[in-house]
Amino acid sequence: MDSTVRHPAVAGRFYPKDRETLQRDLQSYFPAQATPTPALGCVAPHAGYIYSGAVAGSVFGTLDLPQRIIVLCPNHTGKGRPLAIMSSGSWETPLGSAPIDSTLAEALKKRFPLLTEDADAHRSEHAIEVELPFLQSRRPDFRFVPIALGTGKFETLEKLGEAVADTLHAQDERILIIASSDMNHYENDAVTRIKDRKAIERILALDASGLFDVVMKEEISMCGFGPAVVMLTAAKRLGATKAELIKYATSGDVSGDRDMVVGYAGVVVR
Repeated sequence: MDSTVRHPAVAGRFYPKDRETLQRDLQSYFPAQATPTPALGCVAPHAGYIYSGAVAGSVFGTLDLPQRIIVLCPNHTGKGRPLAIMSSGSWETPLGSAPIDSTLAEALKKRFPLLTEDADAHRSEHAIEVELPFLQSRRPDFRFVPIALGTGKFETLEKLGEAVADTLHAQDERILIIASSDMNHYENDAVTRIKDRKAIERILALDASGLFDVVMKEEISMCGFGPAVVMLTAAKRLGATKAELIKYATSGDVSGDRDMVVGYAGVVVR
């Protein structure tokens, strides 16, 4: 039994460290009336909960979460390998332990050997950690595979997406693919909304290459475009036919500062 435990890096900063406060905040972010439905994938933001919690909660509150989940995130820290996976152990949050799905992780590595076992890339990275309390609150018995992407090469992202789809197709149960991403960063609210709309349009069209192209061409600073490309590629290969924008906001909606904002989109792919 592997005893690797990844301890919280941003509890008390991005979200409450106190269990009761965290649980109360999470409940406030989930929609009051939503019929949870299955999905193949989603895009959810990973900023501090005060800014993006309502968008993330709107996504996770509408999903019928399966027991097994893959969470893809960008590598903000620059540490570790460009395609970093953890295949064993667990991640701790104030809500308890979230175990890694070792069977699924090993299957992914076998299908896509470029995935490298690397805890360093994950140790201080926040973009998966902040998703976990939402998942723990909605589905306490879930297991997950964390993958941090430090590459922006389309061919690599596409091939990983194909490998994820092939691996999931071989499983005998539904598995959700989460792309952890914020949208455009640190421009004014009006510019950010225009840029984000262009990226969101490609996501809603299930167009992985179109998303990549528009992010590059329009200089959209969407940190998790890589995870989104992987998720869209996999979901489409698994039979996805539609995507829905559940909620969109910018940090300016909370802070009141419209001069320099970050965009947040919640999208569900079915």
